[in-house]
Amino acid sequence: MAKVRLAPVLRSFAGGSKIVNAQGDTLGALLTNLYQSYPSLKEQIQPEQELSRFVNVYVDDQDVRYLQGLETPVSESATVTLLPAMAGGR
Repeated sequence: MAKVRLAPVLRSFAGGSKIVNAQGDTLGALLTNLYQSYPSLKEQIQPEQELSRFVNVYVDDQDVRYLQGLETPVSESATVTLLPAMAGGR
């Protein structure tokens, strides 16, 4: 199973866990599996068919927007990082 690292702002949707496990051959399949265990994460990560534009998703430190999006392959040893975009300033 791949490891899914959750940013602090998402941990409350996964019982406070920093890292959870999920499985799937592609990012889309892995996220579907993740939502089965933590349904409230779906609204934060993928409220529509596509990923939220306000969440950065990385597979082994590579931004999936520059790979194959939800079709990005995910190996059993992969680390997927879910990192909501942060805004700041005045």
